[in-house]
Amino acid sequence: MGLRYAYFPGCVAKGSAREVEDAMRAVVKALDIELVDMPGAACCGAGVMKQANHRLQLTLNARTFAQAEAMGLDVLTPCATCQGNMYEDLALLLDDEKLRAEVNDVLEKTCGMRFEGNLRMRHLLQVLVEDVGLDAVRDHVVNPVDFPVAGYYGVPMLQDGASGDDDPMDPHYFEDLLVAIGSSPVDYDGATRSVGFPGLLGRERTAMLQTAEVLSEAKQEGALVMATACPLSHFNLDVYQVKAKKVSGRDTALPVVHLPELLAFALGMMPDRYAQLRTRALVMGA
Repeated sequence: MGLRYAYFPGCVAKGSAREVEDAMRAVVKALDIELVDMPGAACCGAGVMKQANHRLQLTLNARTFAQAEAMGLDVLTPCATCQGNMYEDLALLLDDEKLRAEVNDVLEKTCGMRFEGNLRMRHLLQVLVEDVGLDAVRDHVVNPVDFPVAGYYGVPMLQDGASGDDDPMDPHYFEDLLVAIGSSPVDYDGATRSVGFPGLLGRERTAMLQTAEVLSEAKQEGALVMATACPLSHFNLDVYQVKAKKVSGRDTALPVVHLPELLAFALGMMPDRYAQLRTRALVMGA
């Protein structure tokens, strides 16, 4: 029997980056993971909502936790921002009994639900390493990723507890996974640095300088492709490459894909979409 999780894709995967959702569905099918949808689950807040109304964000995330709890499942997300943000709220609610009671009072009055805390927040990266296992992932590889890849974690996930059993101060899960799918992981400091999301909305120049630093360093250290565990940071690293170059004057040209996309390629899924990934890497290395 395969692994089962309550699935929280995040707003980006359901909206402007549908490629994350498509790749996730392919990857979990290959690895015998069942994703159980949570209809009506709300946005996690993405680190923005709490600046205006943290109590609202806590209540919305508690409602999502209650949905998963009712199914007896942990929550799985492919988004480092969702993981970090929701883990923070989960930890706060579990630690503060009075706050939890107040939030539950709202949940019971508005939707007849309660949150007790009998679940965990999990990122795809943690599930692959801790639950599926790297040996099992390796056994399913059809297209070894035979080119150097720079993994990018996403800062919100790198906090005690939110990173699973990985060391948030010196993480290695992404690199271990890259080795398992045949790649040579690139060692660069930018893997754990911020690229300025959501500061992009108000401090664009600063965010572009941060983005350029991560991209240029990864390229200098030999990366031919970057893979991200955070669809929100992905916007800066991919869509804003040209602007980051103009602002910084640094070389930012690097193919950037989502972690689920790289996995789908390695597992031989959706070849019509991902077959060009190796070609793009070879062009970068030419």
